[in-house]
Amino acid sequence: MANWALFAACLAVVVIMLGAWTRLVHAGLGCPDWPGCYGFLTVPQSESSIAIANARFPDTPVDVEKGWPEMIHRYAAGTLGLVVFGLAAYAVRVRKIGVPVKLPLFIAGFIILQGAFGMWTVTLKLWPQVVAMHLLGGFTTLTLLTLLTLRLRGRIGRRPAGGNGSEAAAFRPWLYGGLLLIVMQIALGAWTAANYAAVACTDLPTCQGQWWPEGMDFQHGFDVTQHVGPNYLGGQLTADGRVAIHVTHRLGAMIVLGYFVILLSLMWRRRQSSGLTGPIGLVAVVLTAQIALGLANVLLHIPLGIAVAHNAMGAGLLLSVVYLIWRHHRLPQTHSATATHTTTMNREVTA
Repeated sequence: MANWALFAACLAVVVIMLGAWTRLVHAGLGCPDWPGCYGFLTVPQSESSIAIANARFPDTPVDVEKGWPEMIHRYAAGTLGLVVFGLAAYAVRVRKIGVPVKLPLFIAGFIILQGAFGMWTVTLKLWPQVVAMHLLGGFTTLTLLTLLTLRLRGRIGRRPAGGNGSEAAAFRPWLYGGLLLIVMQIALGAWTAANYAAVACTDLPTCQGQWWPEGMDFQHGFDVTQHVGPNYLGGQLTADGRVAIHVTHRLGAMIVLGYFVILLSLMWRRRQSSGLTGPIGLVAVVLTAQIALGLANVLLHIPLGIAVAHNAMGAGLLLSVVYLIWRHHRLPQTHSATATHTTTMNREVTA
C-alpha cells in the first residue's frame, strides 16, 4: 500500500506538469466538452470524425494539436483517480490491521471534487476562479498523497535517531508559518497563470522599466467576483490588472525567500542536535531552484520547458516543507520525557 501511495504521488506530479503544459500551449479548450473530446473517446483525426465533431460544435472547430494535450492530461488524471479509489478500497478491506482509512477515503472524495473542477474548467470556458481552484486542488491532492505515503512508510520504518524534538520544538510554529506562506504563494501563482499574467512584466528587477509600475489595477486584477464570460482563453483582464497580479506574485516570492533564508539559517545552526540536516538542506536546494526558474521565466520570456519546470518545482517546494515538518514531528522527545519522568519520581520520593 505504501508503494502504491508513492506511485500515486508521483503520478500526481505528472498530472500537475501535464496541466501546466496544457495551459501553456493554450490547449485548455482543446476539447470543448467533458469528459470526451467532441463526443469521442479520443481526439477526432479522420476526415469523417472531424466533420462530425465540427457539426456538433460549430463554434469551436477541431484543432488536433490542441486536442491531444487536453486529452493526455485527462487520461493521466483519470488513471490517478483509479489508483486513488483502489487505495481507498484496499484501506477499507485491510482496516483491521491498523492501516490509515480516513485519509485514503478523504483523498478519494477530494479527487471526485477535483474532477468536478476539471469539468467546470472546460464548461465555464477557463473561468479564472475555477482554473485557480483546480490548480490548487492538484497541489492539495499531491500533498495528501504524500502525507499518506509518509504515514504508511512511518508504520514500517523506524523513528529517525540522533535528533532532539524538545530542543527543536520552538521552530514548529515558524515551520507552519512558512508552509502557510508557500500555500499563499502557490495560490498567487495559480491566479497569475489563470489570468495569463506571467508575461505582464518582461524585465528584471523592474517591471516595464519601473520599480512600482504606474496605473496598476489591483481592484480589477484581484476581482474574484467577476462574472462568467464567453471565453477566457488568453485572459480578459486589462494590462494594468495583469501587471498588478504579476508584481504581487514577485513580492510574494521575495517574502517567501526572505522568510526561509532566516528560518533555515537558524535551524541549520542546530542541525546536529535536531538531526534534520537532510530535510533542511532539501528545502534550501528546492527553494533556490524555484527562485532560479522564476527568474529564468521572466528573462527568457516564459519558455515552455522552464515554465512547466517552475510549476513542478513549486510542488517540490511544498512537499519538501511538508517533509521537513513531518520529520520534525517524528523527532524523539527523549529529553522532555526524561525530565517529566524525573520530576514525577522526585515528587513521589518527597511525598
